[in-house]
Amino acid sequence: MINFNGELVPEENMQLSIHNRGFKYGDGIFETIKVVNKKVVFWEDHYFRLMASMRMLRMKIPMEFTLEFLEQEILKTVALQNEAATFRVRLNVYRKDGGLYTPKTNEIDYLIEVKENTYKTKETYTVDVFKDFYNYSGLLSTIKTNNRMLNTLASIFAKENNLDNCVLINERKGVVEVANGNIFVLKGNVIKTPALTEGCIKGIARQKVIEIIAKNKEFTLEQTTISPFEIQKADEVFITNAIMGVQPITNYKKKKFTVDFSSKIAKSLKVLEVTSA
Repeated sequence: MINFNGELVPEENMQLSIHNRGFKYGDGIFETIKVVNKKVVFWEDHYFRLMASMRMLRMKIPMEFTLEFLEQEILKTVALQNEAATFRVRLNVYRKDGGLYTPKTNEIDYLIEVKENTYKTKETYTVDVFKDFYNYSGLLSTIKTNNRMLNTLASIFAKENNLDNCVLINERKGVVEVANGNIFVLKGNVIKTPALTEGCIKGIARQKVIEIIAKNKEFTLEQTTISPFEIQKADEVFITNAIMGVQPITNYKKKKFTVDFSSKIAKSLKVLEVTSA
């Protein structure tokens, strides 16, 4: 079952109009959310990011779109799924049908999909840089819009080259993120992650990891510009997203990384998921 504007509908019965703006123009945004033991993980962070994104894209936020309302809509959709320990939820918001580039209205529809979360951290994880197209810097790139063509092409490239993921770069050849998450680079006691001005998604797991690292006085965290060459010189590299948590990268070109620090961060994030859910 899926949730369309609050109505629970069998997936096979759900049909979108040919005038759907998410389909025609990518005029939509989404949140990918983890639910563990019937608790929505980091829900406040997801909610406020969604609200900020809707405002930036000039979508009309319905009066009923409160923190509590959307959480209950997610949980009532999860309750109809087969039993599982964790779920991945996609909450999609898009402008209502109509118009060409200029929409007829700024009012929205929403759709909630729920699937069992089957992701398991990989012991070997290989990445390389995707150079065919750029992830352009700027605030619009920090929003999770429905237009994910670059991520799709990078993922196809990864599959064709027996990689687990690809590093995306911007027009200045700076590291932005990977195809499905944020990236952190450790060298000595300095941890770097691309600044939002580089064009990376304002990830929820990214922010939580930043907060975890900030409490450890042994390390310095920098949100900055990173060159692909710095990845090759790093001691450790790891990626984050809401579903996988922390996934250490083990191989980049001919370089192999250790995973000691990454594994500790992964454990700290899991604890945070449980205690803050």
